[in-house]
Amino acid sequence: MKVFLFIISALFAVAPSILGAQQRTRVLEKLASCSFVPAEWADGDSFLIKTASGDQHTIRLYGVDCLETEVRDANDAQRLRAQMRYFGISEAGDSSQASISLAKDFGKLAEAETARVLAQPFTIHTSFADARGDANFKRIYAFVTTADGEDLGEHLVRLGLARAFGVYRETPDGQHFEVYKERLRDLELVASRKESGIWAKTDWNSLPAERQLQRTEDAELSLGMEPKKTPPTAVLDLNTASRDELMSLPGVGEVMANRIIQGRPYVTVDDLGKVEGIGPKKLALLMKYVRISDQ
Repeated sequence: MKVFLFIISALFAVAPSILGAQQRTRVLEKLASCSFVPAEWADGDSFLIKTASGDQHTIRLYGVDCLETEVRDANDAQRLRAQMRYFGISEAGDSSQASISLAKDFGKLAEAETARVLAQPFTIHTSFADARGDANFKRIYAFVTTADGEDLGEHLVRLGLARAFGVYRETPDGQHFEVYKERLRDLELVASRKESGIWAKTDWNSLPAERQLQRTEDAELSLGMEPKKTPPTAVLDLNTASRDELMSLPGVGEVMANRIIQGRPYVTVDDLGKVEGIGPKKLALLMKYVRISDQ
């Protein structure tokens, strides 16, 4: 009986630290009076900031996606192609290279706009959730409120410099993540109607075909039909793996990788089955490639 009571006491002693770790991934912390730190690698939705206490963090905005400014590997190339198809600008230039250059230019405009509006002190809300696009450096997801009180993600979408796409969560003012997602989509619709930013170059006649082509490729990837894709060589931790690492899993593209990240933290691998689009068959396929680290 004494042994049993000792075990129970030990479990209760450990429980607060476990709950604390889980809460850190869920509760947003407010960091006021932040400043923007120029960096060569920054873009419109991912950039370096410094807090009032002097800590530096690389921020990745929730819910929005700006065009790539650099293509360093196959994943970047695929992402830029998907972005161009989304906006219907794959044939906006005189050649494929001209269209790509135009897309990158819009990415640079978003980068410049972010730097401009963050020239004054701003506020971020973050739970320090890992937002690594690749495994080379640490990023955290965050909401950014400008000195004028505007959500930076909404601002970029309103100007037509970003699309409503990515990882979502409950907002600092308590709105459900689906409400925030729909608001961004509404702003995107208005921006497209006004032909703001990237939408000014959209070929509306070819837009449906471009998006359908992307959906077809995404569906083929989901079925594991992409011949060049190889599974990861190491087992991935569901709670810490980067987006690009998750995209190396069979049948997981960028959309599914974002959904997996959005569903964190996971307590067991079986929790992966709660992610939209992952049924029993896909879960069984993924089981041998993923794990949950020790709490």
